[in-house]
Amino acid sequence: MPAVFSRLRAVALAVLAGLTVASCGYNDIPTLEESAKAQWAEVENQYQRRSDLIPNLVATVQGYAKQEKDVLTAVTEARAKATSIHVDAADLTDPEKVKQLQDAQNALSGALGRLLAVSENYPDLKSNQNFLALQAQLEGTENRIAVARKDYIAAVQAYNTELRTFPGVFWASTFFRANKPLAEFVATPGSETAPKVKF
Repeated sequence: MPAVFSRLRAVALAVLAGLTVASCGYNDIPTLEESAKAQWAEVENQYQRRSDLIPNLVATVQGYAKQEKDVLTAVTEARAKATSIHVDAADLTDPEKVKQLQDAQNALSGALGRLLAVSENYPDLKSNQNFLALQAQLEGTENRIAVARKDYIAAVQAYNTELRTFPGVFWASTFFRANKPLAEFVATPGSETAPKVKF
């Protein structure tokens, strides 16, 4: 009979230990880190979607606005630069690398804005079905980028907060010493000021 009690006691202790570890927050750091990395992958996915739309948009505009070569070249160059900078999950703790990517993507957004503004000068282009479809897809992608970035920011905030608050700070200082806070997106300088519109 004592052997049965001994086994039951061992099983009870194992279950209790498992419940204690599961509820103590040990798994929160890796779980939140993986969530932030998944959100970052979605940001990259949306940037890639936008990048894939640009050659078709440039080709469509080029057919109507040959004299806008400077704008078309600027968009092509901005796309090349934006796609050359890659930030993978391992780089998310380096704010400088994230800033480089963000700056390149902001430059691409600016070049696209200029390209779409040029289209206002060409009524035939503005009524072209291919251009309208590409413009709608690009607008949808810009919205998806904004949502993906918002979700990434929220995931990073949860992860970084877990590293700094109890019980996460205990786990971060013992078992997860290699885990560093992840970089956040920073607003583009001047974005807090509304743009001036001239008519």
